[in-house]
Amino acid sequence: MTDLKGTSWQQRYSMNEIFTLRCKIFDKTGMLAKLCELIAENGGHVGEIKLIDTETKHQIRDITVYLPARVNLNNLLDAIKTAEGFEVTNITNETLRTHHRGSIDVVSRMPIRSLTDLRMVYTPGVAEVCENIQNDPATAWELTGICDRVAIVTNGTAVLGLGDIGPLASLPVMEGKASILAEFVNISAFPILIDTKDADVFVETVVRIASGFGLIQLEDVAAPKCFEIEDRLNEKLNIPVFHDDQHGTATIVLAALINALKHTNKKKEDCSVLMLGAGAAGIAVSKILLEFGIGDIVLYDSTGPIYRGRKEKMNEYKLQMAELTNKNNQRSPLAEGFKGKDIFIGVTKPNLVSREMIASMNKDPIVFPLANPVGEISKEDALDAGAAITADGRDCNNAQAYPGILRGALDAKATQITMQMKIAAAEKIAELTEQNALLPDALDRQIHKKIAQTVADAWKNKKS
Repeated sequence: MTDLKGTSWQQRYSMNEIFTLRCKIFDKTGMLAKLCELIAENGGHVGEIKLIDTETKHQIRDITVYLPARVNLNNLLDAIKTAEGFEVTNITNETLRTHHRGSIDVVSRMPIRSLTDLRMVYTPGVAEVCENIQNDPATAWELTGICDRVAIVTNGTAVLGLGDIGPLASLPVMEGKASILAEFVNISAFPILIDTKDADVFVETVVRIASGFGLIQLEDVAAPKCFEIEDRLNEKLNIPVFHDDQHGTATIVLAALINALKHTNKKKEDCSVLMLGAGAAGIAVSKILLEFGIGDIVLYDSTGPIYRGRKEKMNEYKLQMAELTNKNNQRSPLAEGFKGKDIFIGVTKPNLVSREMIASMNKDPIVFPLANPVGEISKEDALDAGAAITADGRDCNNAQAYPGILRGALDAKATQITMQMKIAAAEKIAELTEQNALLPDALDRQIHKKIAQTVADAWKNKKS
């Protein structure tokens, strides 16, 4: 099952790199076509072609090129150098250009056009607001931006597919998250970099700054410390704590799976899942699927399946999952583990799964190789091996879930984000999806608003 409606060229062709090449091309029939052939021969796809200028014997064109990796760019440039009639005069990395000077900004919600405006926003008028909050701290929710403000906190120990790159290098990711929240659900999010791997220091730091925010979003904190940090923050704070790598991933995977089950006429209670990855995402996805009613799940980590009685490379969180999953205490190696499974979900590393593994699953399996930036198996190979439906990490993007969840939690003045709120969000996302797709368009602002309302209602129903 493939749905390309509304997808970008980058998503359609699973490209990781986008460059604009300014090319000087000899003005002769067929030369532009020849250049496009060179791009294709080096693994690229051609996007926009724009005529910039004409010279006596040459055309100057900007050509947007989508490439799978940086090595393809180097090979392409070498090929262009050796071909006659072409010269690349400038290269623009479009991803770096997008992040130039950061992807977020702080702007005033109150226009300051007069001295009166200035004096109400600041002194002397602001003193009255401060006194109101001093006398009744609850009024801070409406008299400040706390109702729309989120702290995105990280130590940079588990950043996308990059691993432990440290807090500073993770900042573009945090800014990107903040940009999405601002654009889609009018949340002002502030990246907070915490330069420590000590859970005590991390927790204490967040607790000390939390009073200025309505919600804490944990981001890119490595397992297993992320579980401890989240649990401790939930105990200490009276505002929601949301770890997107766990709960955003879990919500969007469940939403996609609900529609995949519908398209394949499979019953959730009859399905068995092989989950490859027992870190933050793998454990969170497993928990939400079990709560939803999936029949059974077998989690695999780098050592093998997690089962009752396993001693090697276990921690308290894996021990907990051993009691909740793997009903038959399966101990077989990965290749054997695929046999008879209905669903595969991968949240680990690229290229760990073969066509033969997928082919050994039950008829019409659902295959979600979600590792970023490259999946455990390509969607093409999964389909060739017999998968009925497949989706990768580009298709199942957390950005389709977490904006609405956070907005809904803030709107409801929730003090935590419950499993019921996440399942409600997943069911609403699935419901809002067009008939021949797995998930809705992440750029549709109305969908995020509807998710937010559903999440807010789920919190209010819990309290009533």
